[in-house]
Amino acid sequence: MDSEKLTKYYELLEKLIITTNDTENFSVEKINEPLAELCKLFRISKGVTEFYKSAAHEKSGRGDIFVCYDSGEGGKEIMGRRIVNESMAVAKCRVYMTNGAKPLNDEELEKVDLIMQTVLNFISNYRTQKVVERLTFYDDDGYRNIRAYIRYIEQLNEKKKLGTHTAAYFNLRHFSQINQEIGRNNGDIVLKNYYVMLEEVIGDEGIVCRAGGDNFVAIFDDSLLIDVLEILKGVPVTYDSTTSKRVTVSASTGIFRIPDGFVYEAFGDIMDKITMTSRTAKENPSDSIVFFDSKTEEGIEKLSNIRSIFPKSLDNGEFRVYYQPKTDIQTEEIIGAEALCRWEHEGKLIMPSDFIPILEQSADICMLDFYVLEMVCRDLRHRLDSGKNAVRVSVNISHKNLRDSELPERILEIVDRYNIPHNLIEIELTESTTDVEFKEIKRIVSELQQEGICTSVDDFGIGHTSLNLIREIPWNVIKIDKSLLPSNDENPHSTRNILFKYIVAIAKELGLECIAEGVETQDQVQMLKNNSCALAQGFFFDKPLPVDEFEDRLDN
Repeated sequence: MDSEKLTKYYELLEKLIITTNDTENFSVEKINEPLAELCKLFRISKGVTEFYKSAAHEKSGRGDIFVCYDSGEGGKEIMGRRIVNESMAVAKCRVYMTNGAKPLNDEELEKVDLIMQTVLNFISNYRTQKVVERLTFYDDDGYRNIRAYIRYIEQLNEKKKLGTHTAAYFNLRHFSQINQEIGRNNGDIVLKNYYVMLEEVIGDEGIVCRAGGDNFVAIFDDSLLIDVLEILKGVPVTYDSTTSKRVTVSASTGIFRIPDGFVYEAFGDIMDKITMTSRTAKENPSDSIVFFDSKTEEGIEKLSNIRSIFPKSLDNGEFRVYYQPKTDIQTEEIIGAEALCRWEHEGKLIMPSDFIPILEQSADICMLDFYVLEMVCRDLRHRLDSGKNAVRVSVNISHKNLRDSELPERILEIVDRYNIPHNLIEIELTESTTDVEFKEIKRIVSELQQEGICTSVDDFGIGHTSLNLIREIPWNVIKIDKSLLPSNDENPHSTRNILFKYIVAIAKELGLECIAEGVETQDQVQMLKNNSCALAQGFFFDKPLPVDEFEDRLDN
């Protein structure tokens, strides 16, 4: 190579190296310019790089292709390189020359090879970083996830800008009903379009992330609060652009306006405030937007206290299992029981409503579920060893446990460790809120039934997908929620009376046991008899009892 050509080569190579090292300001145009000049310098008619996440993706052609230069003259491949990095991603580079072009000599081949190695190393590292970024900070559906939210908050905190921002946690209202009305595919489109609406309003002044299902978190500049609230209060969202079909979507939202001087030490300092207020909004049908205040602060203190003392309390055996009998209303015989949890801490009895919702926000509820199951198995084993008759006991399993792919195996391990006959255990699950949960419930119910363990759907009749739940999943028992029990003076032709009558009839036709929860009066018992619902659970027969009292009831 002559000196002029060599000088130009080194100038372009230096420019290429500087550009590839400046990943923060990278753009295709910046790297394309020196590469195109280098290709011209060496009579290259076309240069192509490829990136694949794995060899399998390479084999199937699922990757990114980047043409750095193309003169449009065609040609044949004269050199190619392929590298596999530590994460097993594959990067390839190929260069072409036209048939009539002067072939590259050894010196030129060596320099072209160096250029290719430079490009390959850059593409491999840069694209791998992008893949890792995507896997770390986005979920499978392409939404930013909680990790992205945490990172953004911590970046704001480092810049001391948290005090000018508003944080929010929101859940889309009645979204399972929307899915039912327009179908899951259209529901997914609505979810995405609603998310995009918020992203467009917030722009570069904040971030919106998915917390799972139809739950989202956001943080944005205070100046955007009014615009964001307009969307959260309710807007029409199009799901079919050809016919302009749309539905109105609103959200139950917890808002925390971060004050100046706010001291941020951990993610929970913000997350606890917005989840608590969001829960309040969800429970309040008249006001879907709730701002964090001093009353909420008291709730967070209670939440923090419960979380901090729970592990030690569990180790100390402070949780007690109480048994609420299930009764045959014709014979008044106890035919089973539901295991319910009570917490005895420092001489005081803490009721489930004061700690279960808090534990359900984390994996703590999973630990408690298995603790209760083990205590039930222990009590059953003790009774069986005493030569006494035992009845089937139902144990509630939280939705949090659905994430455990080995849930049936873990349940069976505890049951079999105590050598409990499988027909004495019943697992209660509640209605699913997402497709993923629905599929997991179906799998879990099927696997447990194959092992002879009974399953029941709790609170039947209050969800939006209850009928689909019994159509798709092979339950043994449905427990009718107490809200569907008609009151004493209710018209026999009222909606609630009719619903109750036909739910019982459907259950019987499907061969399911049907039990009514929350039975408290003689009139309700008579109403069950009139509708052929043979089983009941409620204060009319018994309140939840400590194990000794429950066993006395069984014996007597």
